[in-house]
Amino acid sequence: MEPNNHTWVTEFIMQGLFDHPHHQGLFFGLFLCLYAAVILGNSLIIVAIVLHRPLHTPMDFFIANLATLNIMCSSSVLPKMLENLMQEKKNISFEGCIAQLFAFTFSGGTELLLLTIMSYDWYVAICHPLRYINLMSKRICIRLAAGIWSVGVINSLVNTLLTLHLDFCGPNLIKHFFCEFPPTLALSCSSIYLSQIMMFMADIFLAMRNFLLTTVSYSFIIISILKIQGSKGKQRAFSTCSSHLLVVTLFYFSINYTYIQPTSSYSLDKDKMVAIMYTLVTPILNPLIYSLRNREVKIAFRKIFLFAMK
Repeated sequence: MEPNNHTWVTEFIMQGLFDHPHHQGLFFGLFLCLYAAVILGNSLIIVAIVLHRPLHTPMDFFIANLATLNIMCSSSVLPKMLENLMQEKKNISFEGCIAQLFAFTFSGGTELLLLTIMSYDWYVAICHPLRYINLMSKRICIRLAAGIWSVGVINSLVNTLLTLHLDFCGPNLIKHFFCEFPPTLALSCSSIYLSQIMMFMADIFLAMRNFLLTTVSYSFIIISILKIQGSKGKQRAFSTCSSHLLVVTLFYFSINYTYIQPTSSYSLDKDKMVAIMYTLVTPILNPLIYSLRNREVKIAFRKIFLFAMK
């Protein structure tokens, strides 16, 4: 018997997204178009915010960060999934699986923190408008962004390194369409107790705590909105808050559903649908919900299209 901390598995086999081989071409075209929509929509948001000076606000700065994370999240999963849809053998190397685990967890964990910061920005703007310039200055926004990206890297790095030190001696069939911690850990032939503990702690301290902070922020926002005179102002504010809360709820539900459950109770079909939600649907909806209602964004888009047509 060879010593521990040695990996026998050199590649993993993906079970895939669907069990109908004759529909693979159709699904490839569909998901390719959706992935292109993610890249195009979020890239346009980033370009518009960078080039259009009226969009150089704290909220737009964080929206640009969110768009970047959306691209990273989808790009960590979709390219390999599209490749496997066109292949009979749906495999990924061990190193590729570890890289996918890191990139996907990093983008998801960082987005959890970013959504909290965005809710805080709305809280300050609505509840403390006179102090907004001081509380959300350019320096503070940059520090907040640097902080959440750093925490995201550390969280992902710790969990990925723990997985890297596990033994994988077979079988090597991942019951998912990409490398995610629960189905990957289920294949380890060594103890995954520490990894499960760290995942649970990350779920509590990142997902649960930030969801609670977001909920508290929006509770104060709603109370302040109710005090606004005029139905139009209330309707616009409630529309913005409800859209944000919808995206937050979908995102947190999917993350909590996937990671808070024990590995032994992993449900393949349900988790595949949830994964599609936060790797594809949410990154498409975010630019629409957060930005396309903004008049300045539409002006910036018009300028970009006119420049591209010259």
